[in-house]
Amino acid sequence: MKLFLFILSAACCLFHAEAQKRAFMIADLYAIRSVEDPRISPDGRRVAFVLREDDLAAGKSYAALYVMDRDGGNQRRLTPEKGNDTHPRWSPDGSSLLFLSTGENGAQAYVLTLEGEESKQLTEFSAGVADPEWTKDGAGIVFTSDVYPECGADNGCNGRIEKSRAGGPLAAHMADGLLYRHWTQWRDGKRTHIIRFTISGGTYTDLTPGEFDSPPFSLGGVGFDLSPDGKEVCFVSQRDGMDATSTNKDILSVQTGGGTAANLTAGNKAYDGDPAYAPDGRYIAYRTQRVPGYESDRFLLALYDRATGKSRILTEHFDNWVDEIAWSPDSKSIYFTAEVEGRVPLYRLDINSGGITKLYGTGMIDAFVIAPDGASAVFVRRTVGEPRELWSVPTSTGTAARLTFFNRELADAVDIRPAQEMWIPSPTGHRIHTFLVTPHGFDPKRKYPLIINVHGGPQMQWADAFRGDWQVYPGAGYIVAFPNPTGSTGYGQKFTEGISKDWGGKVFRDIMAVTDSLGKLPYVDGDRMGAMGWSYGGTMMMWLEGHTTRFRAIASMMGVYDLTAMHGGTEELWFPEYELGGTPWSSHLYAELSPNMSVKKFKTPCLVLTGERDYRVPYTQSLEFFTDLQEMHVPSRLIVFSNDGHWPSGVKSMPFYYNAHLDWFHRYVGGDPAPYDMTKMLRNQALNDK
Repeated sequence: MKLFLFILSAACCLFHAEAQKRAFMIADLYAIRSVEDPRISPDGRRVAFVLREDDLAAGKSYAALYVMDRDGGNQRRLTPEKGNDTHPRWSPDGSSLLFLSTGENGAQAYVLTLEGEESKQLTEFSAGVADPEWTKDGAGIVFTSDVYPECGADNGCNGRIEKSRAGGPLAAHMADGLLYRHWTQWRDGKRTHIIRFTISGGTYTDLTPGEFDSPPFSLGGVGFDLSPDGKEVCFVSQRDGMDATSTNKDILSVQTGGGTAANLTAGNKAYDGDPAYAPDGRYIAYRTQRVPGYESDRFLLALYDRATGKSRILTEHFDNWVDEIAWSPDSKSIYFTAEVEGRVPLYRLDINSGGITKLYGTGMIDAFVIAPDGASAVFVRRTVGEPRELWSVPTSTGTAARLTFFNRELADAVDIRPAQEMWIPSPTGHRIHTFLVTPHGFDPKRKYPLIINVHGGPQMQWADAFRGDWQVYPGAGYIVAFPNPTGSTGYGQKFTEGISKDWGGKVFRDIMAVTDSLGKLPYVDGDRMGAMGWSYGGTMMMWLEGHTTRFRAIASMMGVYDLTAMHGGTEELWFPEYELGGTPWSSHLYAELSPNMSVKKFKTPCLVLTGERDYRVPYTQSLEFFTDLQEMHVPSRLIVFSNDGHWPSGVKSMPFYYNAHLDWFHRYVGGDPAPYDMTKMLRNQALNDK
């Protein structure tokens, strides 16, 4: 009762604040401007960063470089408005910025001299450039690129092969081994290598030759780092020959002048990655896991001693995942972010004592950088009710200060809803942390329809962070709930591990406990409830379809439906083989936990969305699900995004995605009684694509 009273009190206070604002609409999401990738100049005086903007009418996104004083003053744009300029990196002397610019020939490295503000193209590498960094002497750069191993850094060779394969009459892909395609791309014989480019001679050198990805693909994270003296580069690579079934990535080092790479973490058969040299050169910090084949094992912070060749764990007593890491300038501390109970705080760890101090814990920190004097950190922060902006916080004691205000005008006019939080008991023995976002104009005396949104991963967390679906649906009149059930990160590793080999058990009971509890709230209409989910969340929607009739409508996006077929169609085989206890011919769990085994119980109207270029969860999974819904005469609709993978394109496909959901939930859960004209929207989308 105390919890309900707190929510009601908070709601009453918010009512007056939002009275002068209008409801959040889909178009407002594309008026949001987001900051990314802050970088502090070597003298500590300025901050360079990326500002990303969307043009909804054109269906395009743009990114530009900005620079400002460290206190947020003297802010100015450095690159044109309608470009795609990212990844700013200060030169060692601080006089210029290295950055990526994407045009007709892919991404290439450019340099911008701040005095004259004139950019100059550095590279013209046919295979494209990614993640460029300055060499320590400023005489060149090091970058990654997907090259043909037989070509290496031979620019002409890569270009000839690419043109010959693209220009011939035969359009085909060939593979002699697994992991032949990944996420949205066919590999076609390419490997990621680290390339050194010398500016004066315009020459390219392959530092990681061979039939290996060095570094391998990673969603975020760091693939390589340069030693402080510039003589060595350490990088991540997988050398066990089992790319599709093993998570055994290692950290290797090689001289920047070339030579044979040395494996620094060969003793660990699980993941090692995200290396970072200490400024004094003594150590390499990195993230590590212990359980082979388990991609959601706890990420620990480790320290490799370059003198002794030995490693030690620094965060044994920290029971959550370590994410981004960065050294203090004096090499005595390591800063890191972590996923903790619906937040992503910033911590400092003393490498000698092992003591951990939380520096900042509000909302979600997406990226951070430590100032050269070590006195402060600049970071990108968001909360449910606040889009991404740049902030600064002292590394000793003090209050965080906001540095940018790109979304202030929009926030003054539009009701960007904050979140409330609940801890809901479940029969699994846990309290399920749940975020609740109420609609614009919320009146606690009324009853509203509610949508439960189940996250993917499955090992991830809903966090106090601005996202489109946390605003679009409340703007249209729905209460939306975001629970962190069994398997979520941020609540200790044992809780995270609880979902493995139990996809339809504890998670299902947690979700239903949250649903039943929220249905009893005085302002929730327990008879008008819907559910939606993406990736594993989409799988849970398929499971709900065959195991409950509690919801009036369901929306499943990019879900796994037939687990046996999924094993044969996906690329990263370590995931199903760990999560489901082996292969389909060795584990009974593929049949027991597969949603397609409950077809005869399907009754709830269901919207199904997928991407044709989704190689993680092949789109045929959703086709099978839709076919069975239709065979059972369940009201259902299928939407396939032809050019998208596991995530629809943010500005081209997502507006249609949101409209499709609102149309579906309006029809069956009960918002606006007039459904959207989806046929007209689809026709307009097709015309826009042309």
